[in-house]
Amino acid sequence: MTDTAEMIHEDSLPGHESALEPKPEWQPRYPGSDRLKGKVAIITGADSGIGRAVAALYAREGAKVAIVYLLEDDDANETKRIVEGEGSAAILIKADVGSKKMCERIAEQTLEAFGRIDILVNNAGEQHPDEDITDITEEQLERTFQTNIFGMFYLVQAVRPHLEEGSAIINCTSVTMYKGSKNLLDYSATKGAITAFTRSLSENLISDGIRVNAVAPGPIWSPLNPCGGASQEKVEHFGEGTPIGRAGQPNEVAPSFLFLACEDASYMSGQVLHPNGGIVVNG
Repeated sequence: MTDTAEMIHEDSLPGHESALEPKPEWQPRYPGSDRLKGKVAIITGADSGIGRAVAALYAREGAKVAIVYLLEDDDANETKRIVEGEGSAAILIKADVGSKKMCERIAEQTLEAFGRIDILVNNAGEQHPDEDITDITEEQLERTFQTNIFGMFYLVQAVRPHLEEGSAIINCTSVTMYKGSKNLLDYSATKGAITAFTRSLSENLISDGIRVNAVAPGPIWSPLNPCGGASQEKVEHFGEGTPIGRAGQPNEVAPSFLFLACEDASYMSGQVLHPNGGIVVNG
């Protein structure tokens, strides 16, 4: 895979946030306090959903942001506008994280623009619901793993030489890793791999002062579900099965990513936070 135009897609992924109704809530809920002042963050899948909310909150807290996205130029430009509206700086990097070469380019362009890398948020992901395991094609299986977990390896490899003591890596796993999902077999499997990767990478990097943690969101209203093949009925009742009784919003997840990126979490590594609407899981 050398170009985003050559991507394999069996549906309308990644999907436009601009087309969703109601619109996901990305707006930070409180004033900033410079918790990321002077920092530079790479955020994958930052054009929409959780990634956009994280970019907005990081910008409010003083970070410059490299917005990595796959296809949706309009959404990516809106996220850039949001970051700049918070008084920070942003660059757009259109890339497929499933490509090692593109991950190397992400690191290079971020360094060219900002001179450093302090935070890596591995948020990009895709899902393709299927009723039966025999419905999962070889192409879909490879593509889901390529994006969801291979991309994390590639990007960590690309930024590792530039991370210094105090840097942070935050990976996006999922509640499906803990409770399973009968219609998201390949997606859930990648999320299990991400959690294991997070814990193992933490052990690998902590002696160098680099913390690695993860966030496992529950059902969050973003383009991933309505554009990822979910039925209309499922979309209409999305999130109602949680104890809280509704889907979460991206700006209810972003603070977890902020906490793990800043000095507030200086004694945490190898851990997973669970903004999931009250679903009790084994951490």
